[in-house]
Amino acid sequence: MKDLKFNRHRRLRGSANIRAMVRETGLYKEDFIYPIFVVEGENVKQEISSMPGVFHFSMDRLGEELDEVVDLGIPSVILFGVPNDKDAVGSEAYHDHAITQEAIRFAKERHPDLVVIADTCLCQYTDHGHCGVIEDGVILNDESLDLLARTAVSQAKAGADIIAPSNMMDGFVAAIRYGLDQAGFKHIPIMSYAVKYASAYYGPFREAAHSTPQFGDRKTYQMDPANRLEALREAASDVEEGADYLMVKPALSYLDVVREVRDNFDLPIVAYNVSGEYAMVKAAALNGWVDEEKIVLETLLSMKRAGADIIMSYHAKDAVRWLEGK
Repeated sequence: MKDLKFNRHRRLRGSANIRAMVRETGLYKEDFIYPIFVVEGENVKQEISSMPGVFHFSMDRLGEELDEVVDLGIPSVILFGVPNDKDAVGSEAYHDHAITQEAIRFAKERHPDLVVIADTCLCQYTDHGHCGVIEDGVILNDESLDLLARTAVSQAKAGADIIAPSNMMDGFVAAIRYGLDQAGFKHIPIMSYAVKYASAYYGPFREAAHSTPQFGDRKTYQMDPANRLEALREAASDVEEGADYLMVKPALSYLDVVREVRDNFDLPIVAYNVSGEYAMVKAAALNGWVDEEKIVLETLLSMKRAGADIIMSYHAKDAVRWLEGK
């Protein structure tokens, strides 16, 4: 054995401090965006059954959630409004005093320095649950763009710091950028859901946002989970159209795509740790099958390691508590 030659990698793992000194990837509170669901009504704080620990909040209870986020030092939230009234063209999405717009105003008045992101889509506002205008059962692309631009402008008027379009219509970034610029919001960035797959991991979110399609599915506009190169084409189009951030959704089953997008584009990359990923960990933890803290932090770290600069996650509040020993 005396002539055996090999590398001694363990030298850099010998103690906690040595491991910390050579650690390549970090996870910090500034990395997170926390999603919040806002509903109409009064005194509503109702847990979403498939997402333990995540709630619907009415406007009069929203402040307590925002205060907690700010107290933890999480820099940003994304607001999902869930209206009572829906119609075929999602008119509540672009009404200046609809639930999302009012929530944006409230959040910015209560915490001016909090970065408030507006999800820009039509699905939770339409009575059919799809992300665009329908004609004879077909989701119309170009006719939907005007409504999405109107929604973005309305959200910007309400005070949104970032517009985050999630609809996956072709040309949605170009249409929204044009609409914002024409309305005097050239300074408002677009966080594009550039690479959004038609995923089974969205199930709990559809309960939370009341956005389940009433017919068919979203496979004609969201991406096929089998495709990797298509993700680069989608991201490239959004960059050309004026996106300021690129998002990959979902995150955990698409870490290879996060890395591909990171390696090919120099914009900030966002990974959306979606509802189904959250729900699976929560279910396993509640049954005592996994150590929730260790599983969550390892999972989130994998997204940073894959190349994400920012993580949108329902785990964000717990993750910050664990990271900072709160």
